[in-house]
Amino acid sequence: MKLNKPFIGSFLFFMLLTPLGLLASTGGGLTLLGGTRIEFILFGLTLLGITLFHRYTLKIALAGLFLVVVSKLLFDGSYPWGEHFFGNHSLIQQILHKDQRSGEWSVVLNIAGLLLGFPILAKYFQKSELPHSLSRFLPSGWGGPFVLLFMIFVLSAFLDNIAAALIGGAIAAVVFNGRIHVGYLVAIVAASNAGGAGSVLGDTTTTMMWIEGVHPTLVLHAYVGALTCFLFFATFASIQQLKYQPVGNDRSHVYPVNHPMLLIVSIILVLTVTSSIFFDFPAIGLWIAILCCGIWKRTPWREARNAVSGTIFLLSLVVMASLMPVEDLPVASWRSALGLGIISSVFDNIPLTKLALQQGGYDWGVLAYAVGCGGSMIWFGSSAGVAISGHFKEAQSIYRWIGKGWHVPVAFFVGFLVLLLVWGWNPQIIAFK
Repeated sequence: MKLNKPFIGSFLFFMLLTPLGLLASTGGGLTLLGGTRIEFILFGLTLLGITLFHRYTLKIALAGLFLVVVSKLLFDGSYPWGEHFFGNHSLIQQILHKDQRSGEWSVVLNIAGLLLGFPILAKYFQKSELPHSLSRFLPSGWGGPFVLLFMIFVLSAFLDNIAAALIGGAIAAVVFNGRIHVGYLVAIVAASNAGGAGSVLGDTTTTMMWIEGVHPTLVLHAYVGALTCFLFFATFASIQQLKYQPVGNDRSHVYPVNHPMLLIVSIILVLTVTSSIFFDFPAIGLWIAILCCGIWKRTPWREARNAVSGTIFLLSLVVMASLMPVEDLPVASWRSALGLGIISSVFDNIPLTKLALQQGGYDWGVLAYAVGCGGSMIWFGSSAGVAISGHFKEAQSIYRWIGKGWHVPVAFFVGFLVLLLVWGWNPQIIAFK
C-alpha cells in the first residue's frame, strides 16, 4: 500500500492543528488568530518546519525554542521560570522523594541521560554477538521479522522503550544484513512503545501514574489495545521487511557469544531498572553502570557523541512543549483520551499526563494506551523514535515515516477502538498523593 504526498500532507495538517485546537489557552500573554496564544502559533510553526525541512530539524527546533522563550519573556513577565524548571522543593528532596518532584529538570536529565546512554548499551549488545546467535532461531518467511518485533514488545514491558527500540534495531541490523525497510523501523518504535503501554516500568507516563497512586493493575488493560495495535502493524511491517530483505539466518554457522560484553549489558539493564523502580530516575542507574563497567572494558563513547544532536533536538521539543500555556484539558472522556493520544504524536506526553493526573476522572488504562502508543505515529513523537532515527537517518522524514509506516497510525486507531469495545470506558477515582 502506497500513500501519496497530498494524503500524507492532509494527515500531517490535521496532526499539527490538533494541539492548537484542543489545548490553546486564552488567559494572559499575547493572543493571535482568534484567541490562540502566540506560544502555540510558534510551536505549530516549528512542527511545520520540521515536517517540511527534515534535513534541518535541529536548527528549526532550537530556533523554535528560542522564539518561545523570547515570547514568554516579552509578553508573560510574571512567568515562574525557577519553579517551572527546578520545582518548589530542593533538588535533594526531589531526588529522594519521587512524589515531591515538580520541576522539569528531572524530565530533561532523564531523557538526556537515556538518549545518550542507551546507544552505548546497544553497542555493547552488538559486540556481544548475541544478535548473530539470535538470527539462527528466528523462523523463515515473514515470521522472522514478526517474532523479532514481538521480542521488542515483551522487552519494553520491563525496560525503557528507548533501550528496547535500540536493542531491537541492533538485532535487526544484523539479521537483515543492514537492509531494514523504513516501515519496519517504524514498527520497531511502535513495538517498543506499545509494549510499555500497560506496564508501570515500561513507560515514563505509566510510571508517573504509579507514583501518583494509580495501582499497576489499573493500567494493565491498556494491553488489550496495545496487543491489538501490535498484531496489526507487526503483520504488515513483517511482510514489508520480508519483501525488502528476509532474515539472513545461516544456521550452519555458530557465532560464539562474547560473555563479558553480555555481562556488561546485563549489569546496565539491572541497574537501570532498579533506579527506575526506587528513584523513578533510570538515567542514574544507567550511567553508574556505564562508568563502572568502563573501568573493565573500553566504553564506546562514539555512540554517545553520535546521539548528541538527536538528544538536543528532542529536548528542545520537550522544553518547548512544557512552556505551552496548557492550564487544563477537555473534560475527561474517551474522546479526550483519544485526542491526547493524537496530540502525543507531536506534543510531549509527559506534561499532558501530568495535567490528566491533576484533573482526574480518566480510565487510566485507556489513557496509558493513548499517550503511550500515540507517539509512534511520527518519528519525533517519542524518544524511541528519535533514538532509532538517529541511527537510521532514512527514518528522519515524516513523509517516509507515514508513507512507509502507514500501518502504525491505522493500528493505533484500531487498537483504541478494540480497547473501548472490549473494556469500555471505566473511570477510576484515585486518591492522588
